Amino acid sequence: MRLTCPLCGARDRREFTYQGDAIMLTRPSNDDPTAFSDWLHLRDNPAGRTRDLWYHEAGCCAWLVVERDTVTHAVHSVALVEGEDAD
Repeated sequence: MRLTCPLCGARDRREFTYQGDAIMLTRPSNDDPTAFSDWLHLRDNPAGRTRDLWYHEAGCCAWLVVERDTVTHAVHSVALVEGEDAD
């Protein structure tokens, strides 16, 4: 699989480290311990299209949101995390 880093261009997947579901960008408030615990510990594992966090470890050290298909391995988009709405 190849990912196209917005800063470095097309690179082999081995330059990147998978960091999990991009849901980690939308942390709930600590006011609701149950919602926070669910956000931290419960993960969906869907077959098909996903939004994931990747770290470009062997390149520019950027955090990326990668939209990809876990069945076909097709990469649909790659964006810098700072371009996301990460409230």
